[in-house]
Amino acid sequence: MSFSWIAFTLLAALSQSWRNAFQSKLSSHLSVAGTTLARFIFASPLALMYLIILYQWQAAPMPQFSGEFTFYVVGAAVMQIVATGLMVVLFKLENYAIGAGLAKCEAPVSAVLGVLFFGTVLSFAGWIGVILGTVGVLLLSSPSGWRKLSIRTFLLGLSCSSAFALTSLWIREASLSLGLPFPFSAAWVLFLVILLQTLLITAYLLVKERHTLTAMFARPKLVVMTSLTSVLGSLGWFSAMSLQAVPYVKTLGQIEIVFMIFISYFWLGQRISTKEITALLLLSLAAILVMWQ
Repeated sequence: MSFSWIAFTLLAALSQSWRNAFQSKLSSHLSVAGTTLARFIFASPLALMYLIILYQWQAAPMPQFSGEFTFYVVGAAVMQIVATGLMVVLFKLENYAIGAGLAKCEAPVSAVLGVLFFGTVLSFAGWIGVILGTVGVLLLSSPSGWRKLSIRTFLLGLSCSSAFALTSLWIREASLSLGLPFPFSAAWVLFLVILLQTLLITAYLLVKERHTLTAMFARPKLVVMTSLTSVLGSLGWFSAMSLQAVPYVKTLGQIEIVFMIFISYFWLGQRISTKEITALLLLSLAAILVMWQ
């Protein structure tokens, strides 16, 4: 069992749980585009710094960018913007928990898309892990029952999970097609994707929502923390997906929910319900199944 992809996934899950908290708070003050940009605006310099440190640490060749690599990077950058925007829209809904649960169904969506279009191969135990993890996520995301689920929320959540899944699959393909040793391949993809995302959203805001840029810099600490946790999360995801199949990474990444529940229990003093305990057991079993692939 390789522990590298597991460690990177755990880093990503922990960072993402904090990023979502910061981003959710920002969403009450900024537009969808502004909240999305907060995720990237300070992340590209940090990603570049990480890339430079890698080359100082160990010699490696510079990449040769092919048309295939360019397609994957551009596609991943645009699709992640779409996915993040959809997630921000879900933040604003009254039945956010259910929509967010659907948005976190990246593992089964990436498994289906990966097998159909990307040559992904999953073991029987791997499929069981993906399914158990999905059941655990959906169980937690229905505190008041699924009867209150609207068509709009369902479509937004499913579209968000599909966009995130496709982003992850393209990121893995971009890293594999670059022909560089790990972690240089993942670091290049990380920097280029984040840089392109920053340029695209900034250009949009300069044309359509200049006031949003002003509003962003009125909350510098929150924006910086969103970018910092975002780049740490992306570093973890990009690195893990360079080493392991996306469905396994995303299934283990659902451990983020476990972190959030334990934080609420030990830090906020909230009680854990029977439903949450059942979901935790399912997520833990799913994590064990995919870790031993």
